[in-house]
Amino acid sequence: MEQRANFRDMQLSTADDWKIISEKFQTYATALPERVINHLRLLEGDCGGFPVDRLTHSLQTATRALRDGRDEEYVVCALLHDIGDSLGSYNHPDIASAILRPFVRPDYLAMVEKHGIFQSYYFFHHLGLDRNLRDQFFGQPIYDLTLEFCEKYDAPAFDPDYDTLPLDSFIPMLHSVMSQPKNSIYKWLR
Repeated sequence: MEQRANFRDMQLSTADDWKIISEKFQTYATALPERVINHLRLLEGDCGGFPVDRLTHSLQTATRALRDGRDEEYVVCALLHDIGDSLGSYNHPDIASAILRPFVRPDYLAMVEKHGIFQSYYFFHHLGLDRNLRDQFFGQPIYDLTLEFCEKYDAPAFDPDYDTLPLDSFIPMLHSVMSQPKNSIYKWLR
């Protein structure tokens, strides 16, 4: 029988209860990369009118970053930058950044968080909207990093003829990055 904590109200928990919970947490947390991979697979087949499906776009963005010599954290950010499309259609960068927050450096996190604003430069004018929303970040460190991410990796990653690496190519990186929480109140549990 599975060992469980013995309380019905968290206010009545004990150190022994939290020893059990901490052990279970570790097992669950270790499986995070697999849950993320499964969620990425939900993007397969959904083109949303684009020339490639959302999974291919994510893989292509990561492939471009990898081939350009970017480090593991950056490549994982490129891979996951649009993972929020399925759950946060109106705020997908927020979903991606929430997933990445414990694992990546602050400037990469800000790049993912703001990439939607920077990406709007390429199409907002076609919708009668202000394409220059990114200008609010001009002069800030995030500006050049996010501008480059969108120009070199995100914007061109809709090419159905590009030699895109498969998801399996990125799984070891995802495991590596997600095994080392840097910014979490729960990092003591590892």
